Amino acid sequence: MATINGDQCNNTKAKKPRPLLARTWSDNYEIKDVEIPGSPQTPRTSTTPGHENCTFHHDLELDHRPPTREAMLPEMSRAYKLLLGSLGENPDRQGLLKTPERAAKAMLFFTKGYDQSLEEVLNDAIFDEDHDEMVVVKDIEMFSMCEHHLVPFYGKVSIGYLPCGKILGLSKLARIVEIYSRRLQVQERLTKQIAVAVTKAVQPAGVAVIVEGTHMCMVMRGVQKINSKTVTSTMLGVFRDDPKTREEFLNLVQSK
Repeated sequence: MATINGDQCNNTKAKKPRPLLARTWSDNYEIKDVEIPGSPQTPRTSTTPGHENCTFHHDLELDHRPPTREAMLPEMSRAYKLLLGSLGENPDRQGLLKTPERAAKAMLFFTKGYDQSLEEVLNDAIFDEDHDEMVVVKDIEMFSMCEHHLVPFYGKVSIGYLPCGKILGLSKLARIVEIYSRRLQVQERLTKQIAVAVTKAVQPAGVAVIVEGTHMCMVMRGVQKINSKTVTSTMLGVFRDDPKTREEFLNLVQSK
């Protein structure tokens, strides 16, 4: 197994192909660096009390966030109704009567990651631990929405990191995937956002993320290649600089 020493954690003697910085490599990454200008702020909701009786909050399809998400539904429903009419459909017929509201709720669920922050999801699940060997969680299911066509892409995510005195609760890696996949996305950006989030959470010696996705914009339309898959990766720290560490991660991810 790949291990690290104190020098690698402190970034003082580790060999790198690029000039060393006075601060650790993880300090060079900020969550804001991978956020998209103009996208909703995270979180974009308030926690105003007094909304216990709002029917929206008890919809099992959504994580309720009073009050702003509830306020979006009427306008979004009107937009979907207009879309149905533009397609030549009758939005008032029985089968489509509640479709605009259903579609609006579904879209809010698909994009619920806008309402979550890294700090909220981690919830202090960061632990001091004298562990310096690789941690890998692989084949995390991922569902997202292509920001170019508003159709889904889905697949799996594998994450590895080399701790430097701190470890992250394993389920939190899956929750980090949820934060950034439940948004309008491109796979390339999603991959980097996950890696940067893990970096900011535990400041490890390195982070590696591989995402394999199937894109409905290539399956249902356009070139219509149903068996195509897109693979993206982000390697940070020792995973980028040490071929042996990177190879070990890739072997672990590919093993059955």
